[in-house]
Amino acid sequence: MARYTGPVCRLCRREKMKLFLKGPKCDTMKCPIERRPYPPGEQGRGRIRESEYLLQLREKQKARRIYGVLEKQFHNLYEEADRQQGITGENLLRMLEQRLDNVVFRAGWGASRNQARQFVRHGHVNVNGRRVTIPSYQVRKGDVVELRDKAKGMIVIRHNLDTLDRMTPPWLEKDGDFKVTVYDLPLREHIDVPVRESLIVELYSK
Repeated sequence: MARYTGPVCRLCRREKMKLFLKGPKCDTMKCPIERRPYPPGEQGRGRIRESEYLLQLREKQKARRIYGVLEKQFHNLYEEADRQQGITGENLLRMLEQRLDNVVFRAGWGASRNQARQFVRHGHVNVNGRRVTIPSYQVRKGDVVELRDKAKGMIVIRHNLDTLDRMTPPWLEKDGDFKVTVYDLPLREHIDVPVRESLIVELYSK
C-alpha cells in the first residue's frame, strides 16, 4: 500500500495552516506551525508569486492531505464525482467524507485520520457485522459501523473517547461509544474542512 511516510507537520507548514494531521498535538504550542508559520525549505520565507493556478493547486493539495489520499486516488475520485449528478465539487467532498477511515475519525475513535486509517487496516472495524480492512471503503446510507470486541478494550481508543471533544456530524447517528449508523449522506454544510472545492474543479477541468 502506497502512503506518505514523511513528517506530516511539514505538510501543514506548506499549506500555511493547521490541517490537524497529528491529533491533539495540533492544539498545543508544540505544533511546528506555531513557531515557524511559513513554508519549509530554503525558499520558505521568500516572496511567493501568487497566481490562479497556484491557488487551485494549493486547494487540491490541502484536500488531499487532510484526508490522506494520494494523487492518483484523488484524481480517480474526482472523475467519479464528475460522472455523478449534482455539483462536482460537493460530490467529491461527499465521497471523501464517506471513506471508512474518515467515519472512524468522525466517530471519535481515532485522534487523527491517520490513526483511524491504522485501526481499519488492522481489522478493528466492522461494517454491517463484517470486518472491513480497506480505509477507502465507501459507506452508504444505512450502514452500521462498529468496533470489534477486541478494539473496545484498547487503551488508545478509550483514551480518545475520554479526551477528544469532537462533535459527531449530523449525518452519523451514534449508538453508544462503539457504534455509529450512517443516518444520511453528508451535505456540504455538514463538512467542516477548510477547502474551496470549486478551485479543485477548475484545476482538473483545464
